[in-house]
Amino acid sequence: MPLPLRVLVPTAAVALYAGAAVAQPSGFIVRDIRVEGLERVSKGALFAHLPIDVGERFTPDLTPRLIQSLYASGFFDDIRIGHDGDVLVIRVKERPAIADITIEGNKDIETEQLQEALKQAGIAKGRVFNRSVLAELKRELRQQYFARGKYNVRIETRVTELEGNRVAIGIDISEGVVTRIRRVNIIGNKAFSDEELMKDFASGRPAWWAFLSRRDEYAKAKLAGDLEKLRAFYLDRGYLNFDIVSTQVTITPDKKDIYITINVHEGEPYTVSEVALRGDMVVPREELEKLLEFKAGETFSRARVIASTQAIKDRLGEDGYAFARVDIVPQLDEAGHRVKVALVVRPGQRVYVRRITFHGNTKTRDEVLRREMRQLEGAWFSTPAVKRSRERIQRLPFIETVNVERRRVPGSPDLVDLDITVTERLAGSFTIGAGYSQAQGFLFNFSLQQDNAFGAGKRLAVDFNNSRVNTVYSLSYTNPYYTIDGVSRGFSAFYRETNAGNFSVADYLADRWGLGVNYGIPLTEYDRFGFNVGYEHTRIRTTDNTPQEIHDYLGANGDEYGLFLLRTGFTHDTRDRTVFATRGNLQRFNLEASVPGSELEYYKASYRNVLLVPLAEWLTLSLRGDVAYGDAYGETSDLPFFEKYYAGGIRSVRGYRANSLGPRSSTGDPFGGNFRVLGSAELFFPAPFARDNRSVRMGAFVDAGNVFAQPDDFDSGELRLGAGISFEWLSPVGPLTFSLAQALNDEDGDEPQIFQFSIGGSF
Repeated sequence: MPLPLRVLVPTAAVALYAGAAVAQPSGFIVRDIRVEGLERVSKGALFAHLPIDVGERFTPDLTPRLIQSLYASGFFDDIRIGHDGDVLVIRVKERPAIADITIEGNKDIETEQLQEALKQAGIAKGRVFNRSVLAELKRELRQQYFARGKYNVRIETRVTELEGNRVAIGIDISEGVVTRIRRVNIIGNKAFSDEELMKDFASGRPAWWAFLSRRDEYAKAKLAGDLEKLRAFYLDRGYLNFDIVSTQVTITPDKKDIYITINVHEGEPYTVSEVALRGDMVVPREELEKLLEFKAGETFSRARVIASTQAIKDRLGEDGYAFARVDIVPQLDEAGHRVKVALVVRPGQRVYVRRITFHGNTKTRDEVLRREMRQLEGAWFSTPAVKRSRERIQRLPFIETVNVERRRVPGSPDLVDLDITVTERLAGSFTIGAGYSQAQGFLFNFSLQQDNAFGAGKRLAVDFNNSRVNTVYSLSYTNPYYTIDGVSRGFSAFYRETNAGNFSVADYLADRWGLGVNYGIPLTEYDRFGFNVGYEHTRIRTTDNTPQEIHDYLGANGDEYGLFLLRTGFTHDTRDRTVFATRGNLQRFNLEASVPGSELEYYKASYRNVLLVPLAEWLTLSLRGDVAYGDAYGETSDLPFFEKYYAGGIRSVRGYRANSLGPRSSTGDPFGGNFRVLGSAELFFPAPFARDNRSVRMGAFVDAGNVFAQPDDFDSGELRLGAGISFEWLSPVGPLTFSLAQALNDEDGDEPQIFQFSIGGSF
C-alpha cells in the first residue's frame, strides 16, 4: 500500500495522499492532472492557479505552495493532493455559493447602498461565500454608522446552509439613534467669540425654535466640514498662522451624548504689504490687475485672493487657455505681521475644442442639446461660452442636472474634449387626475403632455380640465427651433366655459373659443421678442345674480364678440435656470390688443421684473414687481369686464382670499379693475426635512398689492400687505404650493385668509 504524506496549512484542512504507488523523494514527471470534486468552478479557473503544469516534475516540497495557491483563489474549503502513478490528483471541496441575501432594519443607509458595499466586498448572489469577508464587512458597516453618529448600532449576521452546497445570508441591523451633541467648546480663541466662530457650523446645539433641525446629530463628515469652515474663517481675516491644535470627541458611557472640544492657536492677523502680478502676460497686465479683489494695506483674506485667481483664470479661459494656472506665492514678515502676495500666471498652451460628447441623454437627441451650445467644436476654448452652454442646457424643462468636464486629448496638447453629462427629468405624462384648489374647488383633468416629443425638444399638449369655475379643452404645439437660428413657432386652439360666480367674483357665464399662431425671435443671448396672432370668439350669458355693471356693459357693447387679437412681448432673462432659479433677472413686457375693427376694441399692457440675489449658497432673495394696465379705445365703452385684473390669493397677495382685493360690483362681489400693482420680497431656503432640494424649497415673504379702477385712483396707502412662509414642491403630479400668511393691514370689507394652497393628485 502507498504511504500517505500529510502537510498541514494554517488556512485550510489539506492532505497529501498517494494512490497506486509510493511517492518517491525525488518526485515524478506529471503526465496528467486529474481534478475531483468540482461542481461550479471550472477546471480552467482551477488550472489558472496551479503553479505546475503537465510535463514538469512534481516533488513533495511543492505541495504547500500548490495548496496555498489554490486556496488563495477563494473557491475552496478543503484541498487534498496526491498522485496515481504519474497522474497528479487534486481533490477539492468547493466553498458554498450565495443563494440569497436579505437585509433588515436599515433606514439611515439605503438597501441599495448596502448591497453595493456587499458586492464590492465579494458578497453577492451567485458568488462564492467567504466567511472572513463577511466578518470584515460587518466591521466596515459599523464604521459607516459610526461616521453617521450612530454609535449604538448593532449588526448581526446569519448564515443558513441550504441544499446543493449553498448558503443564505441574513443581515439584521438595529441602527439605534444618532448620538446627540450636547456641547461644542472652542479653546484658545481670543479675537472672536464662540458664537461668531460657530455661527455657520453644521454641528452644535440648534436654536430653541429650530425644532426640525439636525444640527445636534453628530457625524464625522459634518465635523470635518466645520473644522474647515473654522480654518477659512481665520484665514479670511488675515490669521495666516492659525492652526487647529487638536480635536477631541468624547462620548458618554451610554453612547447617547457627545462633547466636542476644539483647541486652536490664533496667531496674529497679517496685512498685505505688496501685491505682485508675475508670469506670462498673454492678456495685458492692466486688464488682469483690474480683476484683483485685494490690494496693499488691507488685511489679508484668503477668500479674496482665491476669488482673484479664479477671475484671472476665467479671463484667460476666454482666450482659449483652458488649463491656465495662477499660483499664489506669499512671503511672510513674521516680525511685522505683513505678507507680500505674488500671483504667478501660468497660462499654459492655448487649446481648441476637438469634440463635444453628450452622455446620459437616453431620450433626448444629441442635436437638441447641441443647438444650445455656445462653445463650438473646432473653436478656441472659451470659459464664458462653456458656462453659458451649461446654463442653456440646464434651462431646458426636461433636463434636471448638467455636468461639464474638460479632457485633454492624448498626444495633442493644443486640443481638449468636452464631456457633458446630463440627467433627464420626466419630460411628458399621460394623466387622469383629480384635486382641489381653494380658488377653483374640486378639479378633474385629463392631460397628455410632452415637453420633449420624440426626443426632439418639441412641446405637445392635449388637455381637458374641469372644475366648478372652468371647463377647458385645449391643444397646443410648439417647435422651439423652427429655424436653425432659434426662431420658435407654435399653434394653439382652445374652448373654455366659465362660471365666474364660482370664482368669488361678479357672476356671469362665458363661452370662449380661439385659435392662434405664435413666433419667438431671439434678439440677443438673453433677450427675446415674441408675437401671437389669433382669433377668439366670446359669448356672455347672465344669471339672476349678475350685477348691474355687467348688464350695462352688455347693453352698450353686445353679448357676443369676434376678436382678432395681436399679442407681443419682450423678455430679458438672465436666470441660471427656469425652475427654482437662484440668481439672475427676469424682465417681461407684454402688450395685447384687439385689432381695430374687432367687435370689442381694447388693449392690455403689463411689465414684470424679478430679481434673484444669492445671499449664500443656500439662501436666495427674490424681489418681484408687477404693474398691469388695460383700457378700451374706439367705440368700446371700457375694458371688457372678463379681461379686468384681480389680486389676492396664493399667486399675488398672500394672506387675502383669491381675487378679493380691489373694486367691487353693486352686488358686493369683486369686479376687478383696469390697473394692478403687485410687489413681493421673499427669502428662499432649503426645506430642513427634505433630502432633494432641487424639487422642494421654502420661503419667508412679504407681499403687497391691490387693484384700482383706473391709474388715477392709485393710492399707496391702499396697498394691502401680507407676510408669512411658503412651501413649494415639484411633485410628479405637478407643482404643489402652500402658504401660511397673515394680513398686515386689512380693512373692513377685506377677506383675510391665513392658509392657502393649490394641490392636485392623479389616479
